[in-house]
Amino acid sequence: MSGEPQVDFALDTYECIVLYPGAAGRALPTETVQRLQAEHARHMQAMQERGIILVAGAVDGQAREPDPPLGFGLARTGSVDDVRSVMEADPAVQAGLYRVDVMTFLCPAGSLEFPLVKTES
Repeated sequence: MSGEPQVDFALDTYECIVLYPGAAGRALPTETVQRLQAEHARHMQAMQERGIILVAGAVDGQAREPDPPLGFGLARTGSVDDVRSVMEADPAVQAGLYRVDVMTFLCPAGSLEFPLVKTES
């Protein structure tokens, strides 16, 4: 699919973040994995507190892919490249524990709400 779909209703645009197991993950010592997972959680929390990431969380890994996704999130910055840069700065991604993909996600306008996101008054 290239470009926005032609529909007769308004669309909201988000950046969809998908986290996968990284190439180095299996070779890292348990202590390193635990440290990187904690650093990843802090990174994601900081990005959510800054309003970059609207929602993020883990998935159950039950997909049929050889390396199923581990996590999913949505951002709304207007730039897939900016969100990709933020996610590539994640210590766990830099260490190869995880790899990340960011793509555009379109949905009917107003269909998603994020009650935990602080909005400026």
